Amino acid sequence: MPPVVIDVNSAEDSRDVVHRAVQALVEGKLAALPTETVYGLAVSALKKQAVLRLMEVKGRPESNPLALAIKSADEAEDYVPDMPPLGVRLARRCWPGPVTLVFDDNHPDSALRQLPKEVQQIVCQRRTIGLRVSAHPLVLEVSRLIAGPLALTSANRSGQPDLVTGRDVLAELGDDVDLVLDDGRTQYGQSSTVVRVHPDRLEVLREGIVSQSHLKRLASLVVVVVCTGNTCRSPMAAALLRHRLAERLGCKISELEDRGVVVASAGLNAYGGGSAATEAIQTMSARGLDLSDHVSQPLTDRLARHADLIFTMTRSHREMLLAQWPEAASRTHLLCVDGRDVTDPIGGSREIYAACAKQIDAAIAVRVAEIDLKSLAPVVS
Repeated sequence: MPPVVIDVNSAEDSRDVVHRAVQALVEGKLAALPTETVYGLAVSALKKQAVLRLMEVKGRPESNPLALAIKSADEAEDYVPDMPPLGVRLARRCWPGPVTLVFDDNHPDSALRQLPKEVQQIVCQRRTIGLRVSAHPLVLEVSRLIAGPLALTSANRSGQPDLVTGRDVLAELGDDVDLVLDDGRTQYGQSSTVVRVHPDRLEVLREGIVSQSHLKRLASLVVVVVCTGNTCRSPMAAALLRHRLAERLGCKISELEDRGVVVASAGLNAYGGGSAATEAIQTMSARGLDLSDHVSQPLTDRLARHADLIFTMTRSHREMLLAQWPEAASRTHLLCVDGRDVTDPIGGSREIYAACAKQIDAAIAVRVAEIDLKSLAPVVS
């Protein structure tokens, strides 16, 4: 029977497209879906026969495991409960996106145990599990609406070139697929990068869109310091934090990023493009630190989501931040461990700025000692 083909771009309601895909998958059918990389073949991972059929159509040996497409980075920890910090960091920054992360599968409480035994064997042939959150809106919506994960692989038959248009899928697979969502040419036209995540290093299993150098940056420890306008307290705190971290790592401040540490500052009510306050520049200069090239920026969704640690100057800053990004609660802390606020020095004298910098530096000395630096600058091979 020929496949049902839906032209996504001419559909009147994208929700109807999603619902038809979900229905097909629930019924155990094989669907070709567009991703941001290449077209993929997907089935419900809860359907044993559908997964077996997928392997047959793909022509893939069972020794070559399938990846699971999941709903979000948060859901990844259901499948890898003991995920290393490096993996948590990458999942938060790479997803949704063109990266498949591969982890050890050795936890008895993994959600993988809820899949049929035969599916578990196909997904975890090497005692590892590959997870991905596609950035294509259709795949994301389908994943969110269907129970369980999708078993997902590229739509080409094994050994053949990747398929980057719906027309290519029909020419290659014909009646072997039940549903094709044709969204034209994919965004990247290239496979996802597949990365094996070890506790202290990354191993690139398949070269793809995301390069090794970019992966290394994505794996860096990102610390963000937040105040109101990003002209006084947070720029001074970022400069002092870089200084303290460089001391602890035994490197120059300019070498921090190569060592796997990125320090940024932002303001909850900041306007982008402003410079640091003159008094802040002078106060840091007296300590041998340069703030002359500081450019203020607001705290963005991307920055809040990517940060491993967020330090706020006051309790009200933390409350405001978490009102907008509640998911960042476990990563957001008041800078001063004793619970005191760092008073805003704006409009004050040089002496007030110096006292503010002293308070900030004392707090940072404590916070830097708490930071686990073991997973910094992972080897990417």
